[in-house]
Amino acid sequence: MEKHSLSLVLSLLLFLPLFHGGITESAGTLDGSEEWGYVEVRPKAHMFWWLYRSPNRVEDPSKPWPIILWLQGGPGASGVGIGNFEEIGPLDTNLNPRNSTWLQKADLLFVDNPVGSGFSFVEEKSLFVKNDLEAATDLTTLLEEIFNRNENLQKSPLFIVAESYGGKFAVTLGLSALKAIEAGKLKLRLGGVALGDSWISPEDFVLSWGPLLKDVSRLDDNGLKEANSVAQRIKQQIQNGQLVEATNSWSELEQIISSNSNSVDFYNFLLDSGMDPVSSLATIEVSKGIALKKYSRYLSSLRSSSSAAGGDGVGDLDTLLNGVIKKKLKIIPDNVTWGGQSDHVFTAMEGDFMKPRINEVLILPVQKRVNVTIYNGQVDVICATKGAEAWVAKLKWEGLQNYLSKSRSPLYCGNDRFTKGFTRSYKNLHFYWILGAGHFVPVDQPCIALNMVADITQSPAASSTSKEKKRKTQ
Repeated sequence: MEKHSLSLVLSLLLFLPLFHGGITESAGTLDGSEEWGYVEVRPKAHMFWWLYRSPNRVEDPSKPWPIILWLQGGPGASGVGIGNFEEIGPLDTNLNPRNSTWLQKADLLFVDNPVGSGFSFVEEKSLFVKNDLEAATDLTTLLEEIFNRNENLQKSPLFIVAESYGGKFAVTLGLSALKAIEAGKLKLRLGGVALGDSWISPEDFVLSWGPLLKDVSRLDDNGLKEANSVAQRIKQQIQNGQLVEATNSWSELEQIISSNSNSVDFYNFLLDSGMDPVSSLATIEVSKGIALKKYSRYLSSLRSSSSAAGGDGVGDLDTLLNGVIKKKLKIIPDNVTWGGQSDHVFTAMEGDFMKPRINEVLILPVQKRVNVTIYNGQVDVICATKGAEAWVAKLKWEGLQNYLSKSRSPLYCGNDRFTKGFTRSYKNLHFYWILGAGHFVPVDQPCIALNMVADITQSPAASSTSKEKKRKTQ
């Protein structure tokens, strides 16, 4: 009880006024290769960002160098932490160079979104966003502050790449940014949107869980029946607009599947979620369900066993961000802790968590002529490929049958002729099936992920590996 009371007091301290005196506060490295800062997207709501400029950048007006905006999931997970140090950034959690960093192909912009995630924070609890549209508005404000002040950034197309729940943020941000661009408020060119294992249609995903896990022998007939029953209830609740109730049922369904599968890992059905110790890496205590703890546990299991060799806690993301990185950044307020408000983010958004965003996906390629890429890991459960294929098949698009009828092209890495994945493209819609990958594609299959992002962004960087196919937009 005393420990709980202390945690509550520490949590409330984060809502005390911290700093004002301007919309932005930024800093960076002396050589200009990194820049970071805060944008006060609303009064007393502060969003943190971190931009890396690629050492491979090629200045060629005919082949503009791309910028990738990475949006993490959760909601409440940190792009600056997880996406950067665990997945695609230049350094890993031991601060060693990452050979597969996406910085080879593009500049990288990480954001702790929504406010309350990672180093982002609010000064009053009422300022947490309640839905995807509010989050998109905050992100658009952030982009206006960053891009409108920098003519060099305006020359580069921005590609929004998202993972998990971040996919919902990506499509709503894409539309919000386009509206701001058309109104002359945002000086930016949107290059495309990529949705990695993204929570676009919760209904289709929960309906896929039972059949998928039965097919791979993690559920028996009894478990399948029980899972399908709750999934059907969730479908009805979503259709009735009972989104909070659907979130509660989603939590119940996760526990039913865990019980009947001997704790299958929701991010990779080849693993047990209980087989690895839960570390402090990106752990977010969420009252609804166990998903974000599993998010942490899965990434923990993928770290090298040599992480302890980093010393002083390096290798532990929580210790790293609140220690060495916070000291480097210098502008983080003393009483702001990385991840200190993350649990509040999920709670504030529970009424929007199960809301689908299929229609928003459709608007981008069809009405706005924006390239949309969907990529999915083969062994993911929570955003299973079965579910992704199901919601894509619901797109009310005259080109859908042409897309579905096209043959897939195989994907390889370098001289390795083992099939790493498949892809299919028609006009502005592209889909990548990544073999052997779970929810975190860049972690599980770094080579093919790097090839894929070079293809998505049409990066002018010299390719270090070969691919079977070139993007087709016929």
